[in-house]
Amino acid sequence: MAFPPKDRSGRPGRPAAPTGSGSKPAPYKIPKPRLPKAAAVPQTRAPADDGTAREGDRIAKLLARAGVASRREIERYIAEGRIALDGEVITTPATILKNLRGVTVDGNPVAAPEPPRLFMFHKPSGLITAERDPTGRPTIYTALRNALPEGAGRVMPVGRLDINTEGLLLLTNDGELKRAMELPANAVPRTYRARTFGDVAQNQLDELMQGIEIEGIRYGPINANLERSTGRNKWIELTLTEGKNREVRRVLEHLGLEVSRLLRLRYGPFDLGELPRGAAEEVPQVVVERFRKGLAGDHATRVQQAVHAGKAVAPRAPKPVAKPVPVPEREPERPRRAGAQRVRLSPDAGKLVDKPTGRPPRRSGPRPAGKNGGKPGAKR
Repeated sequence: MAFPPKDRSGRPGRPAAPTGSGSKPAPYKIPKPRLPKAAAVPQTRAPADDGTAREGDRIAKLLARAGVASRREIERYIAEGRIALDGEVITTPATILKNLRGVTVDGNPVAAPEPPRLFMFHKPSGLITAERDPTGRPTIYTALRNALPEGAGRVMPVGRLDINTEGLLLLTNDGELKRAMELPANAVPRTYRARTFGDVAQNQLDELMQGIEIEGIRYGPINANLERSTGRNKWIELTLTEGKNREVRRVLEHLGLEVSRLLRLRYGPFDLGELPRGAAEEVPQVVVERFRKGLAGDHATRVQQAVHAGKAVAPRAPKPVAKPVPVPEREPERPRRAGAQRVRLSPDAGKLVDKPTGRPPRRSGPRPAGKNGGKPGAKR
């Protein structure tokens, strides 16, 4: 990539105009002044059918916050008729409630929501990230029976790992936290390490930062680095923020590599570290709350949360517009006196000349001796 030349001040200047026969330098365009952006319009929840303000939240959001299931699963529960309110089956997920009083799932009352908890689990290879499998294959919940501490309650996986992928898998009891960590808009980074077989160069991996399209599916930027290589066996570390289905394997296979092992090392600020395989560890509550506030600090997330919560987004104050600096008027030239003439400089003006001292010049040659052969000024 070519950068514009710099001037003496060190700041980049305008690129030089092309020089050649028949080419003229492009005229300089004066940049338009930047106008202040318009203030954000407060976004509020749509009113009810009778025109009054809505109070409460959707039942799917309340149940997801209580840790019953994710929003999609709750919508499926409603379609199957498994959720009821005061004995009446709920038929639409758009039901607005202030709380979960009188709500039952499969005939069991829903308990009050607990504080959000987050667990780190070192998933071994050969387990499915699902609650149950129709073919009878083992799932992560089979290993979590002995890995989670007592009283952990029902937890949901944050994202998914393939049956042959191992490493860090986060689990939480809060459906809202799960959704916020999975949203590509929040750009929570995931770091993987892959052992591959084949030939690839670092410049090919650097091109993944521009994104890549494979079989009509567009994948976002991927930061890939070649860690070490032994023959055709290579270890590659990849960091991405989308987490689409089998994204890492498809991208590496598109480059002509065969993936023999894939591990997830990090998810956001949470690191696998030295956690043993098949073990689980709870994240301290202080760290979870700090991470949630960091997610909520994003402007896009704040707007989305404010829309769902029925609150307005505070408009941002416009940037102050810089006042134009007044240009001082030029003083008028003084009129010349009549008869004044310009003084013309001689060709020798400005040259260095010997300054007269008033003394006779010194004689060249040996110095004359004094009287009687003595030194000048010597006493007799």
